[in-house]
Amino acid sequence: MTEGTTSAAAEGADTLTRLEQEGEIAADYLEGLLDIADLDGDIDMDVEADRASVSIISDAGGRDLQKLVGRDGEVLEALQELTRLAVHRETGDRSRLMLDIAGYRAKKRAELSELGAKAAAEVKSTGEPVKLKPMTPFERKVVHDAVKSAGLRSESEGEEPQRFVVVLPA
Repeated sequence: MTEGTTSAAAEGADTLTRLEQEGEIAADYLEGLLDIADLDGDIDMDVEADRASVSIISDAGGRDLQKLVGRDGEVLEALQELTRLAVHRETGDRSRLMLDIAGYRAKKRAELSELGAKAAAEVKSTGEPVKLKPMTPFERKVVHDAVKSAGLRSESEGEEPQRFVVVLPA
């Protein structure tokens, strides 16, 4: 191995270790939250796309966990920010941790990927840009990725919370 390859491998291992540590801190924080709320759930940790990913899952169908998702994922977004703050407090570093509860984000990701693909197909057939409804940063990112994989480009426009995706012709 060359020196550059060795340092890149070491840097990758350091990043993985740091992301695993973020996941551990987040899991401890969320375990405490579940205990306080008297909710049952198991914590699953992973590293996906250079960010820690933590999921709360339940064997009991997740009815109780839906309280932690809230309407349109509002409670989930707030819990993700609180969890990121808990990680920041422990590590001193900003976290990009992604939280999923009862499979909500996974299901939402699939729906948004389909929306992005349909918008891209419409733009390809009409040649006209398509504006989508306002979305959260997570939702916009998923749509941007789907549009990119369809071979088109997209941009975000507007100001939060009314920021939306515009799918553009090639």
